[in-house]
Amino acid sequence: MIEIEALSKSIQGKCVLAPITLRFAPHRTTVIIGPSGCGKTTLLRLILGLSVPDRGRVSLQGEQLAATNAQRLRSQVGYVVQDGGLFPHLTARRNVELMAAYLRRPADQVHTRCAALAELVKLPLDRLERYPSQLSGGERQRVALMRALMLDPPVLLLDEPLAALDPLTRHALQTDLAQIFARLSKTVVLVTHDLHEAAYLGDEILLMRAGRVVQRGTLDDLLERPAEPFVTDFIRAQRADARLSATRSRLG
Repeated sequence: MIEIEALSKSIQGKCVLAPITLRFAPHRTTVIIGPSGCGKTTLLRLILGLSVPDRGRVSLQGEQLAATNAQRLRSQVGYVVQDGGLFPHLTARRNVELMAAYLRRPADQVHTRCAALAELVKLPLDRLERYPSQLSGGERQRVALMRALMLDPPVLLLDEPLAALDPLTRHALQTDLAQIFARLSKTVVLVTHDLHEAAYLGDEILLMRAGRVVQRGTLDDLLERPAEPFVTDFIRAQRADARLSATRSRLG
């Protein structure tokens, strides 16, 4: 479980995240969506302890995040970024097994876990012996997901993991992610800019604007009971973008 109380952050005098209080329930997927610069990524970084808030607190699994326990609590959180964030000088396998090796987990257990994760994310085992530059974008993201899940953390954070992928690869990974989230039943917080993706993957949607939460609920809540005009404007813009993308596809 993730709890955030009166959390705020400013960068170079600009408010990036207004005081915000949130609770992410266990075993549910919450998708954070909103325009660029609304504070989505900042919120994830604060949850993970990669950025220090100006005020407020973050609690993971009932324990307040602090400098003294940040490294230990991070081992309970899997983190996937947009480009995968893989180390280019390491093979896919070594990227996946890196933290387990650092923690000196038994080698046979690590290899067994790696094989199980490869099956989970539908990555052929031979791809694990390749370097990131030798993998497709979709394969790199599957490796990044394996690395995030290696220590079997109860919490999984994903920051626009599919944004850089082509439509076909993105669709395939959306389908696989939905199945993985349902199978593992972890506390998942996923950031995206795509409302359709949010509706498909999330148990609930959290819409942000200018560092604050505008509305939280299901897609039906946003469509039928918008909290303010911005919600309707955001949905209308998403639909327009979808129509434009479809038109471009038809034109080749």
